[in-house]
Amino acid sequence: MINPLWSNLTDVPDLPGSQSILSMTHPSGHAAPRQRTRAPMSAPRGRRIKLMARVAVLAVAAAGIVGFATAHKTVTVTVDGESHQVTTFAASVKGVLAQEHIQYTERDLVAPGPDASVPRSGEIVVRTARPIELDIDGESRTIWTTAATVEEALIDLGVRSDEAQLSVSRRASVERLVGVVSVSTPKALSVAVDGAVLDTYSNAATVRELLGELGVILGGDDQVTPALDEIPQDGQQIVIERAVATSGTDVEAIPFATVEKEDPTLAKGSKKIQTPGVAGRRTVTYTATVAGGKEVSRQVLLQTISALPVDQVVLIGTKPVASAPDVNIDVDPGSAQGVAKRMMADSYGWGDDQFACLVSLWQRESGWRANAANRSTGAYGIPQSLPASKMATAGADWQTNPTTQIKWGLGYISGRYGTPCGAWGAFQSKGWY
Repeated sequence: MINPLWSNLTDVPDLPGSQSILSMTHPSGHAAPRQRTRAPMSAPRGRRIKLMARVAVLAVAAAGIVGFATAHKTVTVTVDGESHQVTTFAASVKGVLAQEHIQYTERDLVAPGPDASVPRSGEIVVRTARPIELDIDGESRTIWTTAATVEEALIDLGVRSDEAQLSVSRRASVERLVGVVSVSTPKALSVAVDGAVLDTYSNAATVRELLGELGVILGGDDQVTPALDEIPQDGQQIVIERAVATSGTDVEAIPFATVEKEDPTLAKGSKKIQTPGVAGRRTVTYTATVAGGKEVSRQVLLQTISALPVDQVVLIGTKPVASAPDVNIDVDPGSAQGVAKRMMADSYGWGDDQFACLVSLWQRESGWRANAANRSTGAYGIPQSLPASKMATAGADWQTNPTTQIKWGLGYISGRYGTPCGAWGAFQSKGWY
């Protein structure tokens, strides 16, 4: 009888072509009967294949278990200070954020980076960037920051908040900021006052604040450069010029008034000065306050009039003006008439009606000849100036240049008659103008 203890060994293969003799002492003390078997030559190969298949299955199963354990992670995700745990199979940080529907931009802080592997049992931090409006020493700028406090944001800019003066608390939350944050950084400054120069290092936001820090007291008329409400700049010197009292006497002109009177003998639209105005004079005695060589205030003590002004009387013509004559106003631009037409339009704004009057007036006076001379009176040129030398005020070439003569003639007409038609009306009534 075969011992049951040997029954599990039947599947153990013998080496090909060999014999296996197994012996064992029976529990009763008798020797177990020997068995000699010869295994078939094909058995070991089939059994090895089965064994290798079982090992492969076990290896695949073990790899699956290890892969599952490796892919499965629990991490802490902190977004703007609020944390929660996440169980994930994602391989990258951005995969975890996408799984949790957490959006971010290039300005935001993501640590580790979006493309990094998910840290096993670690933490993913996301900080949302927010804008801050800053005024740093008078320069306005807007920055985007992931800092939690104003102090952290300024450190990122290279500004030491512990030395600067801020309009809000250093620990103020960036998320809760409203309006502009004013920052005044420390500067090397000096103040020139009362013959001395005071050097200082200050973060004062204005010149007024700086002077207060130094205990400089200003008088009401003292002059400060730059102005008290200006922002000090690094390396700048503030200059204080003390006001001093002075007194003196000035002679001032008293402007004359202009009085207009209608004159029916003058052509309508023309003006003539009947009485030239004369300015008056007065003597003023005063006290004044001077700072930095400039008068900043004055108080008049006494005024004495030494001469009263004389009014200027101007006659205004009311005589009806003759209508523009019917003449040809289509003239050669290069001719004397063409020059006159262009000049009167450009300099006086006169139109074709006035040009028609001018054509008739100077046609009667000189025939529009630059060398026209009146031997009996001495009048000369296109406008028949009397004396002829008056035209020298318009140019040294007045004797030969039609343009110079026309320039003078138009000025004369404008000053005496107002318009060419006014001058033409006077010529028709008097025979001269």
